[in-house]
Amino acid sequence: MSRGFVKEDDQEEAPFIPPRAALPDGVPNHVTPRGLQLLQDERTALMEERAGLQGSDDERRRRHAEFDGRLALLNERIVTAHVVERAEGSPEEVRFGSTVTYRHADGPQRGTERTFTIVGVDEASVKELRIAFTAPIARVLIGTRVGDRVPFQLGATIQHLEILNIR
Repeated sequence: MSRGFVKEDDQEEAPFIPPRAALPDGVPNHVTPRGLQLLQDERTALMEERAGLQGSDDERRRRHAEFDGRLALLNERIVTAHVVERAEGSPEEVRFGSTVTYRHADGPQRGTERTFTIVGVDEASVKELRIAFTAPIARVLIGTRVGDRVPFQLGATIQHLEILNIR
């Protein structure tokens, strides 16, 4: 078709939809029950916000396209979610959903203790001390037990982490 018959208004740019946290190829989308609830709550909030859109027809159409894209990505995460329930009792080893406390046994951070919970990629938040199970430190700690010392490469330095507590 000749460009002479195309209206300039029809040349809208596709909205930018920020990607969700990446999952490596072939890795299941593990989530905690809390993580699944957060995804569902996010979907409800997006749908409510989308329903309440106001403005000109063009503006609403652009915003609807943005919300539809975000909802599509979110729905894909919800559909692929594999809920991992916590095991009853005291866990003997670090696993998905565990809260682990460790200490830097050597290196520049020697003696520093840290505690975090291993969760799904969409639930991860450094501020809330929740680390994705795909994070390098989580991958090193999964499978360890209280008292274990494991090497962890931090930049050019290898540090040893000592597991202090698992809950």
